[in-house]
Order: sequence, then structure tokens, then C-alpha cells
Amino acid sequence: MARGTMAEGTQARIKQLILRDGLAPGDPLPPESELVRLLDVSRNSVREALKALQAVSIVEVRHGYGTYVGPLTLEPFVEGVAFRAAVAHRHGQPGLYELMEVREALEAGLIPAVARSLPAQDLAALKDLVRQMAREAQGGQVQSSTDRAFHQALYRSLGNVLLVEVLDAFWVALRQVREHCADGSQDPQETARQHQAIVEALEAGDGDRAVAAMHRHFDGIRRRLAE
Repeated sequence: MARGTMAEGTQARIKQLILRDGLAPGDPLPPESELVRLLDVSRNSVREALKALQAVSIVEVRHGYGTYVGPLTLEPFVEGVAFRAAVAHRHGQPGLYELMEVREALEAGLIPAVARSLPAQDLAALKDLVRQMAREAQGGQVQSSTDRAFHQALYRSLGNVLLVEVLDAFWVALRQVREHCADGSQDPQETARQHQAIVEALEAGDGDRAVAAMHRHFDGIRRRLAE
């Protein structure tokens, strides 16, 4: 068997072992010597497989302690998507626009459901974040952490953890590429107003108005990219 095929096969079998044994993030995997015996492969094959799985957050190797099931985050996905968009942008391709359009389609498509049943505590949290944005705008810049917290809180009521993580992954990827491409031009007052408009539409329970406000928010990003 070719070396690459062997490594991929070993990775697949380690993942099967995690599923078979019902292991969760933070749970220990069998020691390296035990994996060699269980999988009937060489020590090098196990090490290469664990290294590859660690790169995508499936396992975590703690030197001196052992190997554990990793955090299973979307960070490898974020890095891959962001790097792809950055390379495309540098070659004059619309990678950055495409990334923004995917995120816009997801957020605008989901916000009507939020408008139909937004809990009072989530609305209050969004209002607090908008007020914080307004204060930061007066200082000349809306902090990225505040913007990120707003978009995380926006879809929390849908009760889909994976969905919130995917949306956050696209937020992080777009932010990384925009910073890499030196897209720092934004009107902080306008940013605060755009988010305020989204919250006002949600408070009114008006899904169509919320969609329009979300598209206006992304129109602002579109304009800055065009500049």
C-alpha cells in the first residue's frame, strides 16, 4: 500500500475508533503502542496519522501526557476558507466578494426565523451590544469583538449550535481576509446605525424589514471592498 494511502487509512481507522468507543472532546485515546497493536500498522503510520488529525482538531497530542480527542473546532475550516479567499483576492479574483456573499446569504436567509420568535433576553443583549457599538463609534472605531458578539447573539435563539458555529466561522474568515487585504476603511457611525436598524426590525417582529436591514449592512461592506 502506498504511504499516502496507508496514512489516510490509519486516520480513518482512528476516527472510527473514536466513534466506536463513544469518545468525546478531551477523552484520552489509547497509547501509541496500543494503537499500533489495535490497528496493526507501524509506529510511523500512527504518528503520521495523529499529526494529520491534530492539524484538523480531531486529536490533540499533549507531549508527556498522551493523545486525546481534540476540541473538534471549525478553526481548520476557517483557515482554509480565509486563505483561499486571500489568494484569490491577490490574483484579482473575487474571492473576498464570494466569501462575503456566502455569509450574507446565510444571515439574510436566517434572520426571518429570528424575527418570528426572538426571546426578550436575546433582544436585550442585542440592544446592549448596539449601545456599546454607538459608544465605540464615538471613539472612532467599532471593535471587532463587539461586532462578532452581536452576530453570535443574533442567531442564538434558533437553538442550533452548529449553525451558530458555522456563521461565526464565516465571520472570522471574512474578518481575517479583510484585515490581510488592509480593508480598514469603515464609517463607525454607519456601522452602529446599520446594526441598530437590524435590532429595530427584530423588535418589531418584521422579518422582511430585518432582511432588508441585513442586506444594507452587507451593502456597506460591499462598498468598502469596491473602494
